Amino acid sequence: MESAGSIRSLYRHFLSGITEKSLNAFYYACSYAKADYSRFMNVTAGMALKLIPEKLSSQPVFLCMDDTMAAKFGKKFEDASKLFDHAAHNGSNYLNGHCFVSLMLCVPVWNKDRIHYLCVPLGYRMWQKKESKLELAASMVRHVMPVLRTKKNVVLLCDSWYVKKSLVSIVDEYENLDLIGNARLDSVIYDLPPQRTGKRGRPATHGDRLSIQDDFTLSDEKIGGYYMAVRRVLTNIFGKRTVLAYVTSADKENGGRRLYFSTVFPEQLQIFCAWQEKSPLNQTGSSRMQFIPLMLYAFRWNIEVSYYEQKTFWSLCSYMVRSRKGIEMLVNLINIAYCAMKLLPYQDKTFSKYQTESVQEFRFVLSEQIRQQVFYAIFVKKAETHIKSKAIIKVLKQLIQHQGYYL
Repeated sequence: MESAGSIRSLYRHFLSGITEKSLNAFYYACSYAKADYSRFMNVTAGMALKLIPEKLSSQPVFLCMDDTMAAKFGKKFEDASKLFDHAAHNGSNYLNGHCFVSLMLCVPVWNKDRIHYLCVPLGYRMWQKKESKLELAASMVRHVMPVLRTKKNVVLLCDSWYVKKSLVSIVDEYENLDLIGNARLDSVIYDLPPQRTGKRGRPATHGDRLSIQDDFTLSDEKIGGYYMAVRRVLTNIFGKRTVLAYVTSADKENGGRRLYFSTVFPEQLQIFCAWQEKSPLNQTGSSRMQFIPLMLYAFRWNIEVSYYEQKTFWSLCSYMVRSRKGIEMLVNLINIAYCAMKLLPYQDKTFSKYQTESVQEFRFVLSEQIRQQVFYAIFVKKAETHIKSKAIIKVLKQLIQHQGYYL
């Protein structure tokens, strides 16, 4: 309905008008109800997959993995701890609060004869010290993969923090799962093993160690603002699996370089580049085909946009519930409301004009209609059961307050 700083605020401004349940009932529902919020992920994923047009069924879908932090004051919140935050703006790189690992699904839909990827966050899990974030992330991917078993290419996108063996090994568990991720510059990479000579002795398992500065030749022209280079390599992170190593640089001569790994090869992807909504992916050419996996990594930025919207406009981190289960339940319920506003314009033709609008804009329009319906229902109920002027005046006051006016 609107930004809600707390359950009490949400109850006071909306829930109390549509139910006779007490405020304590909603606190109890968050912390003690026997609801498995882990199922929310699969339900949301299933609804998003149904939106894929038949003509785009062969296109890859993406899973974006990342984590975000919620700063909390006081010591009453369960599992709150001192966390390192490289993006903190409080004069220190540390904050007290919670860390949530989240997973987002991106599916292809049409937007004015162009392929647009609709991105919906599937769910959040609070990190606890008894389990690493990598293990938590892997368990979330395993939880949702059964829903994605019919897709030919599912690509997991993550930053350098998650490109570690305990997470990347999950791509070996599913035939249709691959990974594209940013990597640390000091990652050890090797050339492919040399051809066997027929001489006695154990053959080499890998070639010479490679340097991203000396052994990668950047492209002659920029692609999407960067010079790029690629070659097949072996790395300790992926074991014996051959992967693509991409190196990018904004300045060909003096610019710093970045390293990416991809377990999926361009020839394994069936992607309609010319129909894509955004460049440089829609700029086709034989010389650019080898860089397609690296261009796909740009979809990971959508999870950062989701964090910004949910924290700024949806009160994602404004919770005041103290128990861990209650916090996770409330955060995932907020996420469901956010996903509903993103999915509904594609599910119901009545709201199709809001497909390209901000999710906050659609929420405002829909909430106005819901408030009107709630008012009419309350007005009729009060008028039929209590023909008293006080009851009618009370209902009118509620409507006026909801419209932002004051008596």
